[in-house]
Amino acid sequence: MNSDARKSRFVQDPRESDADQVDPLADLSVIYFGNDWFAENRTSSHHIARQVAQEMPLLYIDTPGMRSPRMRIRDLRKVFRIMRAWLANPEQLGQQFWHLTVPQFPLRRIPLVQKLNRIIGRWSVRRAVRFLNFGRRLSWFTVPHPAEMAGTVGDEFIVYYAVDDYAALAQVDRDRIRQFDDVLTSRADLVFVTSQSLFDEKRSLNRNLNYSPHGVDFELFCKAEDPDTPVPDGARGLRRPVIGYYGSIAGQMDLELVAYLAGQRSNWTFLLIGLVSVDPAILRGLPNIHLVGPQPYQSLPGWAKAFDVAIVPYRRDRFVLRSNPLKIREYLATGKPVVSIRTPEIERFAEFILLADSNEEFLHKIDQALTGDSSELRQARMNSVRNCSWEARAESALRRVRRALTDRCSQDAR
Repeated sequence: MNSDARKSRFVQDPRESDADQVDPLADLSVIYFGNDWFAENRTSSHHIARQVAQEMPLLYIDTPGMRSPRMRIRDLRKVFRIMRAWLANPEQLGQQFWHLTVPQFPLRRIPLVQKLNRIIGRWSVRRAVRFLNFGRRLSWFTVPHPAEMAGTVGDEFIVYYAVDDYAALAQVDRDRIRQFDDVLTSRADLVFVTSQSLFDEKRSLNRNLNYSPHGVDFELFCKAEDPDTPVPDGARGLRRPVIGYYGSIAGQMDLELVAYLAGQRSNWTFLLIGLVSVDPAILRGLPNIHLVGPQPYQSLPGWAKAFDVAIVPYRRDRFVLRSNPLKIREYLATGKPVVSIRTPEIERFAEFILLADSNEEFLHKIDQALTGDSSELRQARMNSVRNCSWEARAESALRRVRRALTDRCSQDAR
């Protein structure tokens, strides 16, 4: 692509407004290491990538290896899909947006396998950027485990967008992930974090640290208030009130809390939407709980339209306490009442949601939400996130990248 023909959608830093100043992003391409692009959930990794790709050519790379595959059908299919992608060329997803999966062999704890995966990974990325004719490039990481790629794929600038404390996840090699996270934090030219807790933890490793909370696709989720938005078949005709949740039903979800709520209010319907990756045995036998599995992202406003109250029933563990749940902003954009556990980042929205510190209080707050809602409160909730777009988040991040590159050029010119 002719870099002279590319015009930025984003307002540049005032220091870069001089007509004679060359935009440092103008001839750069992005190698973007993220979560599985085809995963059921849409995360900040996906949203930011789409926005950056509207500004710069971007190769989105799926990087398996956060956890060791288990012998489940879903995992085996994923391994086979990854291995089939070994020699595939990047798949074009947009005008200047491509996707590639870097193959990884299992048994990653074996040193020889680790070395083989590094060699394959670097070869695959270098082959892809040659195929795409990428010139100058920067690398952008949203996961820590491909840290050894940093600085080895022709990248002259490294961004680490630290979304979560991945080392606190269940079913990962915590020491290994922590080591990669620290290495990437230290090596990156610019680090973004989505929570104050992560900021406080990483500030000793990198002085170029920035707090960058999540955005929200407001135009999508506000459709839950639109009378023309259809409710999916799986949510029609449910006994009201409907207490709803969408997202991963994984280790961070407090199934004991959900079972307690359902047991205390047998006249409520609990609609749980998302991939179940933990044993839901405690929920079996509760007839008012409906597990409907993962649903297409674009359909979520229709499901949320069926909610009377949206909930965030998470465990108060290290991972959750350091996270910034994206669904809080999505729930607020729907206008629905929200009841959640209390964490530092969720508390930032305390004016608009109901917070609970115990199972009993969570139940009480749902009762309160069901009886105290109004059109004014719905509008206030929606307005609280109306301007938190992903475009604005990407604009802010790219301004900081542009500024850092400009400063580097100034220093090199001295």
